[in-house]
Amino acid sequence: MTKKNLAICCSLTLFCFVHLQVYARTSQDAIPIGIILPITGDKAKFGEIEKKSFELAMQEINLSGGVNGRQLHFIFEDDTGRAEVAAALAEKLIAKDKVLMLGGGYGGFETAAIAAVAEAEQVPFLVNTSIDDKITEKGWEYVFRLNTPATDYWTGVESFLGQVAKPKTAAVIYENSPLGISGARRMDETCKSLGVKLLLAEVYDPKETDHRPMWLKVKDAGPDLVYMISHVKDASLLMRQAAEVDIAPHLFLGGTPAFTHRHFKENSGKGGAMVFAMILWHPALPFPGVQEYFHEFLDRFGVEPEYHGAQAYAAAQVMVDALKRSKFFQPEEIRLALTTANLMTVLGPVQFTSYKKMSRQNKLPTYVGQWIDGTLKLVWPPAVAEQTPVFPIDWKKARE
Repeated sequence: MTKKNLAICCSLTLFCFVHLQVYARTSQDAIPIGIILPITGDKAKFGEIEKKSFELAMQEINLSGGVNGRQLHFIFEDDTGRAEVAAALAEKLIAKDKVLMLGGGYGGFETAAIAAVAEAEQVPFLVNTSIDDKITEKGWEYVFRLNTPATDYWTGVESFLGQVAKPKTAAVIYENSPLGISGARRMDETCKSLGVKLLLAEVYDPKETDHRPMWLKVKDAGPDLVYMISHVKDASLLMRQAAEVDIAPHLFLGGTPAFTHRHFKENSGKGGAMVFAMILWHPALPFPGVQEYFHEFLDRFGVEPEYHGAQAYAAAQVMVDALKRSKFFQPEEIRLALTTANLMTVLGPVQFTSYKKMSRQNKLPTYVGQWIDGTLKLVWPPAVAEQTPVFPIDWKKARE
């Protein structure tokens, strides 16, 4: 062999060795997934619950061997509840951190901003919380939603009203926000379909702190059902002041998950007793892994998880399923795997389908709970209820 040939051979050997080493190293690198949540700002308490659940899932996955022999690495970013920040973070995660997919998505505006970037860059985005119908109505190929969209939030409530409560009259109390307005409109439609007479609909400014004049109008109207669409702080305040003016309808029903939150229990006092609430998730649900997740979260962080946490944990389950079924760890392969997802999570069944105007949308049931003896009990539908609803209600006894 000539010196020239020997030199070429050595160079080729060194080239192959270096590239094999690079391949071996990168094949064992952690799988980067970008998670964008509101970790500071007004929505931080919910973003923090989701972050903890993602972290819990990641640790469990990695301790069990990771994904096809590779560790999972969630890269968390804080959108601070602002759309422009969320969009910039999505771009940074894709361009700089080379993430294979995106997750998170809490607020509607922020989620839409992330989705637009993901679609443009052709990186799959799994939305775990935002409910705005428009997120999955745009025909985006790379955007998938795990959570129930706003249009399906009230399915459990509607069946409960029609089959159990059977009110003749109703009043609607709602905050002046897109959520409140759309919820009030939906309840108006529900009342018409059930033959319930809507006596009044009262809108309030979320900045208000004295709702007693509004409650007195409701008391004078005397509805069987009082239906409320509020966020956590308002929900607690509303129920405290309703008790102060001694309103006693056949039932109070909270139409948002705010009425299921531990802060509602802590801040509403006796006013929250016996209140019914729309539920997206409950630890009594008979899905695999629910109890394990619930107790592990409680043991680790000292508080009970709620639906935001379950959404995040379930999102991690869906991500791992898609990664394991991908031929290669590439965004397009992951997107294709998501389109054929069919699994059970702690949140319930996951399968992305098209219905109404939505596409790549998961379809989940919703439930009804009731605050009984200081605990939110799952009471509807009967197939999953842990106890029957308490109805009618002795309000004097409930508020003692």
